[in-house]
Amino acid sequence: MSEVGDFLRARRAQTDPADVGLPVAGHRRVAGLRREEVAVLAGVNADYYARLEQGRERHPSPQVLDALCTALRLDAEARDHLHRLAGVVPAHPPTPDSDVVDPALRRLLDGYPTTPAFVLNRTLDLLASNALADTLFSPFTRKDNLARMVFADPVGREFYAHWEQAAERVVGHLREGSGHDPGSPRLRALVAELRQVSPKFAELWDSHVVRAKTSEGDKQLVHPEVGPLALTYQTFEVRSAPGQQLVVYHAEPGSADARALALLGSPHAAHDTAIGQARVVSGG
Repeated sequence: MSEVGDFLRARRAQTDPADVGLPVAGHRRVAGLRREEVAVLAGVNADYYARLEQGRERHPSPQVLDALCTALRLDAEARDHLHRLAGVVPAHPPTPDSDVVDPALRRLLDGYPTTPAFVLNRTLDLLASNALADTLFSPFTRKDNLARMVFADPVGREFYAHWEQAAERVVGHLREGSGHDPGSPRLRALVAELRQVSPKFAELWDSHVVRAKTSEGDKQLVHPEVGPLALTYQTFEVRSAPGQQLVVYHAEPGSADARALALLGSPHAAHDTAIGQARVVSGG
């Protein structure tokens, strides 16, 4: 088997025949499309496509990959991921990822005293964080990897208000990262660990859904010391360190969430009266 074959099988099973103009009447023995249908839609030989899924053909051309992407209705992120798995892009050898955070970047993190900021790699390891990020993630037993925090720590289901959505995003981010280095020992070890502790992780991982970490988004969190927090975030590629991303959380200025976040960073975060006052002032 191969990463390309696993990906194609998973995405073929997720493609609705009706979405690609195929008849759906009668009983279909497989979920999604049949191999022969994908081959016809992509304009490739059925036996050749079968060899791709089985891992017996390991050097598809860019043209074949493009045709398969179109046949399976893959979005831009999934297209890029498939090409990387096949070793087609980037055309030049990738620069090895680095987990060493530049001291200047660490100083930049500390320059955000009122908002959580941290650095991730493609495996979602927390490589560096500022004081408020440390406090925000303090309910977790281990604050070293976002995927482990979501799936392996019971706190995850309480901390993430919309846990199912958070779980899907995390696995999608890991899948996108895996396309850059499918054989990564670190990734393989993490996946094996999370498969053991979380059937939900195994289900999502096997779906091969790809989701790049967008430049912005939202988080609905619940911290035991300050209650619900509605935060947005921005991500920035660290150009000097391939694979690293700077993530900054922030709250709407003047909102109850901003006051609660400020309280979380104060020495009195655990004081119930102060927390209540922060919410009452805002009407939240």
